Amino acid sequence: MAGNTPGGRILPAESTVRYMKKKQHALIQYNAPTTLNFALVSFLVLILHLATRGVSTTKFFCVYRSPLTDLLTYPRFFTHVLGHSSFAHYSGNITLMLVLGPTLEERYGSRTILLAIVFTAFISGLLQWILFPGAALLGASGIVFMMILMASLGGMRSGGIPLTLILVFAIYVGQEIVTAVTATDNISHLTHIIGGICGAVIGVGLRKIE
Repeated sequence: MAGNTPGGRILPAESTVRYMKKKQHALIQYNAPTTLNFALVSFLVLILHLATRGVSTTKFFCVYRSPLTDLLTYPRFFTHVLGHSSFAHYSGNITLMLVLGPTLEERYGSRTILLAIVFTAFISGLLQWILFPGAALLGASGIVFMMILMASLGGMRSGGIPLTLILVFAIYVGQEIVTAVTATDNISHLTHIIGGICGAVIGVGLRKIE
């Protein structure tokens, strides 16, 4: 039995198998499309932010109390997670996403993680718009907290809540609640809390479906 190469040359069966295996094992794999695409788009948004001195981010990639008659109000409920104020801000969020994202995509699928990101972005953006009329929100920290809580559900069995989920929720979300009350920094701790809650709810819901 023989096979064809892309150039049309006929190879013996053994050579065909070796050719296909070599083709399948690429040196660099695009292993987590949703996470990698998010990181790439966020980086391009950051470059645009620096090039326009923040004008593009203010207009398109952060959420704040703007009139409902402004058509850009609605996409900003979602796109604010792509905006970052500096490379340090970007790298702090994206590094954690690159660690957590591939495992989550392998378990739940890239499309599911994309929907989880969209859902979390909308909930955090909407609550920011409603509750904090004088402040703007941008960055993927809420998405990172969502992924942390989803990742903590590893080993969940039917009928029980993993101890890892309880501990992570208590440590991360509990700390954010305390810090939100006592701190005076510019970090949106509510976004972290919302992201964590979304991650826990989405993760538990997906594990029950499995």
